[in-house]
Amino acid sequence: MKKFLYLSALAGIAMAAMTSSTTVKYPAVKSKSFKTGEKLRYRVTYGFVDAGEAVLTVKETTKKGAGNRPLYQVKGEGRTLGGFNMFFKVEDVYESYIDKSGAFPWYFVRRVDEGGFIKNQDYTFKQDKQLVNNGKKDFKVPIGIQDMMSSFYYARTLDFGNMKPGDVTEFKCFMDDEIYPLKVKFVGKEEIKIRKGTFSCLKFVPVVQSGRYFEKEDDVEFWVTDDKNRIPVLVKAKIPVGTIKMHLVEWEGLVGEVAKK
Repeated sequence: MKKFLYLSALAGIAMAAMTSSTTVKYPAVKSKSFKTGEKLRYRVTYGFVDAGEAVLTVKETTKKGAGNRPLYQVKGEGRTLGGFNMFFKVEDVYESYIDKSGAFPWYFVRRVDEGGFIKNQDYTFKQDKQLVNNGKKDFKVPIGIQDMMSSFYYARTLDFGNMKPGDVTEFKCFMDDEIYPLKVKFVGKEEIKIRKGTFSCLKFVPVVQSGRYFEKEDDVEFWVTDDKNRIPVLVKAKIPVGTIKMHLVEWEGLVGEVAKK
């Protein structure tokens, strides 16, 4: 009898150890700044000319993460307009399936056609195993790592309330088979006027890194609404031949009212 109890206790300890070792603690977001049905439309301008447009959507999906975790399908589509198609046609699609509770990706699809330059990528994020598979090999990554599309939605869930000018936020992103640290610095609060009106915004700039295309902090500036939605209103990027702007023209399906004057 004693031997039976002893063996039962050992079996119980072994089972508990096995269970605890396979339990994954996933990152969780504290705030929800987007939901199913959100749609954002932007115009891309070069000078006074509308050069392109971008559309971002959030939808339900039957895809699941490990352990049957529910996901959102988030999609970004960009294309050139009018005469710009004659000399540099762009048709880009970025698609990510992100965890509803943690805002990190499980699947990523990239289809890029920019002036004849074509790039296709399909990533499977094995967040439970801390791996990303590109269809040929696995890459070791930290749990909760982002992709190019999910980064946008994850950044909107961060705690903006206690940010002070100069504060830097960093998280990891997997791009082109490598891990990149994405860093953004909070500049302060500003009111921004675009075609659709005046918005109360929070201004950010990326923390530039040596060897990258943009060399100065003010080469790229972006403003997000100072409300629960945290949607980008305006993005400005300096390039050798001028400045490109991307500004919000339509929105629907938001979680709250927009901070619009």
